Amino acid sequence: MTNDISASTHPPVVRRAIVTGADSGIGRATAVALAAAGMDVGITWFQDEDGAAATAEEVRAHGSRAVVARLDVSDIPACGDVVDRMADELGSLDVFVNNAGAGSQTPFLDLRLDQWRQVLDIDLTGAFICLQRAARRMVAAGQGGRLIAVTSVHAHQPMVGSSVYDAAKHGLGGLMKSIALELGSTGITAVSVAPGEIATAMTGNEDVDPHTVDRPGIPLGRPGDAREVAALIAFLASPEASYITGTSIAVDGGMLQMGPQAGAAVTSHGWRTV
Repeated sequence: MTNDISASTHPPVVRRAIVTGADSGIGRATAVALAAAGMDVGITWFQDEDGAAATAEEVRAHGSRAVVARLDVSDIPACGDVVDRMADELGSLDVFVNNAGAGSQTPFLDLRLDQWRQVLDIDLTGAFICLQRAARRMVAAGQGGRLIAVTSVHAHQPMVGSSVYDAAKHGLGGLMKSIALELGSTGITAVSVAPGEIATAMTGNEDVDPHTVDRPGIPLGRPGDAREVAALIAFLASPEASYITGTSIAVDGGMLQMGPQAGAAVTSHGWRTV
């Protein structure tokens, strides 16, 4: 008798996903990567409707269905209603990628309460609402699922001037670990993806070939490409990643080995030799 455990270790192939903040950058690249893997994709946008339409066009070019909706993650708890409506339109929900977020470069002593609340609402509280709505759907369907949160290297190490962003991303990473503990028995995995500097609009390098940008403070010597982050997310959304949960995976070109502060501030390659 052969011991074939493939049926128990590989859940049904996932088919429908929602990616928040998919109008550009990592979100767009992720939506396209999931479509290339054969998934129908829900695409959300906040300010750039044209960007979301362009993402949808790329998704459809892969033969997948695209559903587009505006999502204001700071509109709590109404942001969760958008997730529910999109899941209804898609027909089900197997993968939810929480990518929408905001940052702040304000010294701790100058940070206003309204700034603190805004970033926490977008990066943590709104994320909680959306993740919870997605998880409830997955539990009710009884087919498992994937919850993936795009956090940051600053969920691991802080950076000067980013106190509220650091706090929010640390919190989101902790939330994902708790979700992994509580929902593991349902077949739902929860994983954080922590990008370093990626060539997107947020870092001022949108539509730039990252291989042409010199970053002495990053061991690989350059920023990352959004598609390099999306490739990891697509793998985590696949059946092959069914035993990965409760962890955070950095996609940072080695930045965490230097510390984000050094990664951003080092201007010479002299550190590479003794």
